Amino acid sequence: MSRHSVRFPLVSLLWLVLLTVAAPHVRAADPIRGRVVDASGRTVAGARVIATGEGPLATVVTDTRGEFVIDAPPRGRVNLRVTMDGFRAASLTLDEKSPDVGTITLGISAISESVVVSASQVEVPLTEVTSSVTVIDRAEIETRQLHSVADALRTVPGMAVVATGGLGAVTSVFPRGGESNYTLVLIDGVPANSFGGDFDFGHLSTANVERIEVVRGPQSALFGSNAIGAVVRITSRRGGPPSAAFTFEGGQFGTSRLSASTAGSHQEFEWGASYDQLLSDGMNGELLDNGLTVENDDYTRRTGGGSAGWRRGGSWVRGDLHHTEDERGFPGPFGSDPAGSYGGIELVSRGDNTRTVGGVAFFTPLSQRIGLRGQTGFNRYDSDFASSFGPSSAFSRRWNGGAQLDAAVGHGLDLSAGVDLLRERAGSTYIRGAASQEIPVERSAAGYFAEGRWNSNERVFITAGLRVDDIRRDQLEESPDRFSPRPVLPKDTVVSVNPRIAGAWIVRSTGADYTKIRGAAGTGIRPPDGFELAFTDNPELKPERSRSAEVGVDQTFAGGHAVAEATVFTNHYDDLIVAVGSFSGSSRYQTDNISNARATGLELALTLRGRVMQWGGLDLAGRIGYTALDTEVLAVDQDDAAPPPFEVGQALLRRPAHSFFADASVTSGRVTAFVRGNGRTTTLDVEPSMGTFGGLFDAPGYNAWSTGATVRAAKYLDVYARLENIFNRTYEEAFGFPALGRRFTAGLRVAAGR
Repeated sequence: MSRHSVRFPLVSLLWLVLLTVAAPHVRAADPIRGRVVDASGRTVAGARVIATGEGPLATVVTDTRGEFVIDAPPRGRVNLRVTMDGFRAASLTLDEKSPDVGTITLGISAISESVVVSASQVEVPLTEVTSSVTVIDRAEIETRQLHSVADALRTVPGMAVVATGGLGAVTSVFPRGGESNYTLVLIDGVPANSFGGDFDFGHLSTANVERIEVVRGPQSALFGSNAIGAVVRITSRRGGPPSAAFTFEGGQFGTSRLSASTAGSHQEFEWGASYDQLLSDGMNGELLDNGLTVENDDYTRRTGGGSAGWRRGGSWVRGDLHHTEDERGFPGPFGSDPAGSYGGIELVSRGDNTRTVGGVAFFTPLSQRIGLRGQTGFNRYDSDFASSFGPSSAFSRRWNGGAQLDAAVGHGLDLSAGVDLLRERAGSTYIRGAASQEIPVERSAAGYFAEGRWNSNERVFITAGLRVDDIRRDQLEESPDRFSPRPVLPKDTVVSVNPRIAGAWIVRSTGADYTKIRGAAGTGIRPPDGFELAFTDNPELKPERSRSAEVGVDQTFAGGHAVAEATVFTNHYDDLIVAVGSFSGSSRYQTDNISNARATGLELALTLRGRVMQWGGLDLAGRIGYTALDTEVLAVDQDDAAPPPFEVGQALLRRPAHSFFADASVTSGRVTAFVRGNGRTTTLDVEPSMGTFGGLFDAPGYNAWSTGATVRAAKYLDVYARLENIFNRTYEEAFGFPALGRRFTAGLRVAAGR
């Protein structure tokens, strides 16, 4: 990184340090104390208490006695909320802070208040969020027996999940019609995407995951590059009453899983740790209609992680570290063969990957109205692949750091401003220099952002933000590749400005029911990845961009037992990177930012969470959703045609026009059972063996269902089982790559202190 490229970030950080040193000492105010119980009067451990006011938001978890002590914002009116999955308590407004608010009783509710950290620069209560957000918590993950984040995302409107086979196969997520590299993934706040935005969801376990937040729509005004279509934030479990859990399961297709975890807190210290191992033979041994037997479809994944933190008063610091290793065979597409080009099972192709993600974050109040937060993190990814063409490898490295100030400037108005720094590099066997040696592609970025949040009487909420990213690529030497020669790409700088504005209005509120109208508009960017830079002759290849808008309404009813959501959105994707080919009149380069596309759609969801109905001793809960999506390939700049083999007006690949999901559970005493399903209509896809060179084909739609149950056999012991693909459907999420057939799995979970 050049001296000039870091000059302004260093000045900004220097000002933050000076403010920290010069800020007046924060006088410790009397903390708020209380106790949380359920409707029967039993104490509730692990409930989250949220305090908001004219200052930084504060949260804490109740202890084993249901008691809490929280340092609320030091001045002005304080709003106190308590939440737990399936429950909710009426908010308390404290004009004069009291050291003891007494007993707070939780009531049954479909919508549990929580803190969302992905839709703004600071933590925001869920009811005040102005974006389209879905939160999947640990209780739902355990009840539905979800072992991967990809499976959890199948129950989020607008997120199309596509796996190229069984467990561990390459799994992509297309947000609202966007590309598969348009989703920013944050693991405990650290960006986990590879250079250029790629991320394979096939290896992301739910072991020790506390919650998954999904924010749809461009969030580059918050997070900069790669947050062009959506943000998925995974938060690990840590703190709370001390607990430990052990899980083992086994089933068909030679599948077994072992998982162990612990979390808790002691005085000012908190921790969390986990280990997860998944083994599967896949479809090895399956006899195909053509007489061949599937081989090389096995998968192994091992994941470990840990978290440690310390907090005192309103200050806290936390460190996280996660490491994953996986290995899988790639037998190739042995399903649909529309062009008759199937060449047999690939017995050699195998890949193994390692990924390490870690970071340190902190927050401290500087005064009664100002807080300072910061984070630094790293992401290290290595991939090795063996095939009949020989071995190859690829890597991606990233370091990021930043700091921001949060200030309560007046009644109902908060501001945040800060700076993010990033340095990343990528390389592979195929990215080579003048002497045919492997060389890295290197890039740095500095992001300067500001955001304002205003609310009026807890009815109207407005969020406006702006981010300026200074993206600088280092010089890349020439490559003599005879098929795609690359000249010297000199140093390049792109300054990108991304605004975003969002608002919400609670039109009507009666008891636990309310009507909320929300809307948002913003832009996003995705800088080129390593291959796009390595195989271009364009020295000024720019980031891809998006412009998006949405309008939605949330309606709770039945005394807060249910909520219906409807969102209409539109996305326009510009400056898409494409091989120019026959468009010589549109560009003088081999690749350029001249392609365009659009996507519009409707998302519907109905959520029934916690104890929704009681009939015959049964408690019911569930969520269903539907997405209608209309995508279109647009003409390239300065022409009236689309990049081959596409035609103007054609749908984008692997984006279904209609998709749905359904998820329901029922509890009676010690037994909880669930059923879930998802499906889609026909999509456009490529020929499985030859890709776009083999042409485009319609991939049939499908629907797949699973069911299972958990029995509380003893105080600390759960026994569970599930049946996936109940009807043994033969289907393909990605054309030519069959999904697993019907499979039975059984297991047990020992958990103490939950």
